[in-house]
Amino acid sequence: MPTLDDAAGDRASRRSLRTAANQVPPLVGHNVVAADLALSEAVVRHGSAEVLEGLLPLGAEAGTSEAREQGRLANEHHPELRAYDRYGDRIDEVEFHPAWHWLMERAVGHGLAAAPWEQQADGDPDAHLRRAAGFMAWAHTEPGHGCPISMTYAAIPALRVDEALAKEWTPVLASTTYDPGLRPVAEKRGALCGMGMTEKQGGSDVRANLTEARPADDGTYTLHGHKWFTSAPMNDVFLVLAQAAGGLTCFVVPRVLPDGTRNRLDVVRLKDKLGNRSNASSELEFDGTVAIRLGDEGRGVRTIIEMVAATRLDCVLGSAALMRRAVSEASWHVAHRSAFGSLLVDKPLMQNVVADLAVESEAATVLALRLASAVDDLALDGQEGAHEAALRRIALPLAKFWVCKRTPAVTAEALECLGGNGYVEESLMPLLYREAPLNSVWEGSGNVNALDVLRALGREPEALEAWITEVGLGRGGDARLDAAIDSTLAMLGELMGDPSALEVGARRLAGRMAAVLQGSLLVRFSPPEVADVFCASRLGTSYDGTFGALAGGDLRGIVERATPTV
Repeated sequence: MPTLDDAAGDRASRRSLRTAANQVPPLVGHNVVAADLALSEAVVRHGSAEVLEGLLPLGAEAGTSEAREQGRLANEHHPELRAYDRYGDRIDEVEFHPAWHWLMERAVGHGLAAAPWEQQADGDPDAHLRRAAGFMAWAHTEPGHGCPISMTYAAIPALRVDEALAKEWTPVLASTTYDPGLRPVAEKRGALCGMGMTEKQGGSDVRANLTEARPADDGTYTLHGHKWFTSAPMNDVFLVLAQAAGGLTCFVVPRVLPDGTRNRLDVVRLKDKLGNRSNASSELEFDGTVAIRLGDEGRGVRTIIEMVAATRLDCVLGSAALMRRAVSEASWHVAHRSAFGSLLVDKPLMQNVVADLAVESEAATVLALRLASAVDDLALDGQEGAHEAALRRIALPLAKFWVCKRTPAVTAEALECLGGNGYVEESLMPLLYREAPLNSVWEGSGNVNALDVLRALGREPEALEAWITEVGLGRGGDARLDAAIDSTLAMLGELMGDPSALEVGARRLAGRMAAVLQGSLLVRFSPPEVADVFCASRLGTSYDGTFGALAGGDLRGIVERATPTV
């Protein structure tokens, strides 16, 4: 017969089933900017303590439980296309969950869209650095809404080709007011820009585009054709490539015309993507769509070249942010989860894995923010400004290739640190894992960027000189870096001397040049333990990319540096 003790034991057992032990608390309540020492130090290094101070409110909001929940909701409730209204009229609208608008309102409000261009024009020397660091920190909330933010940021350099169009659109694109809804630009307090470049038959080969631009009597054009992959179709205006009589040309395409009528822009369907689910990506069709020429006919690629540079920078920033978010979750988990008698962070092999991930993340961050500072420094006079321009020319495709290519491996390994918990949607890790390949695909795949490195080396000798100068600033700081610089230059000489091997070796060369550039930055600016591990592994001859195979170093110190504090 059961006793009172038995009943008490049953109640205790039931309580234990309802209360979890040894589960890791959610990573919330921290300041994303302050907790990222690599980012914070880079902001002060390239900017100032005042710039960092100004980013702290953004960092605090990005680390709240509300921001994490809004990011979850935006990805759980996908955008929906409404091609027609209840009366059968074509409207081509995309509906988003309120969480999307919550995220967008704050991203625009924090100046992450096109505001830096106006701030720089007003004399702010660190506008692009501030925006880049803020973009990385805010991406911790949810990465998908960064797409329309990035395209809006990148549009301004292209619009400046035409003074009248720049005057019309720059103020609303640079606004810090989020004003959704399809209305004429004159009625908007803020606006967003998108891009329509690729088509079914060509993809990255935009010169194969078939969309036709026909001149109209009023000086505008009408577009006839399609676009295969256009994200954020609810944006207010798009930069679109089409074939005019003089060749491939860039056009400005507003969603709503000045008289309030909607431009003929049919959203055929939304893409069913691997990740980036919160963001709508669409297929468009044009049939008499009104467009305004931007730049000369036949100069479409030249018109958008600075826009491409800006979006590539954001791909690097976004990938570095994904790495950092993944490493934050992994380091937080192992600091709070016990197994086999002690915390996971005290296990030597787990220290090796997390330290390796942290070094990869820091290398990506220092390179990304070095490139962002170069955008600010393009305005400098003389040799310094020329160096920054040439460095950006070669380092952007290098970073786009290498950092974006490393991100999937980092997120996968970080997910594994959480074990089965990391494979569950609630952990956030699956979202990061699905997002990880994206930036290596958009704005030029790995091959496109590796070949762009070759193009820069072959056509612009000042680009190679800038790389040599920049990595040379780290000479003498680590013998392994010195050897890697010399061996990379030898590799370059061999490839350039053998045209038949040049393209085949493009990826190998791009990866090596990027890693050496990261090594130089770490040797110069990061703590010795981080630079030591990076040079010993990434710049060695036997590195195979396996995380957790470091041969030594201050692994615990590196893990502690990477772990967020709340």
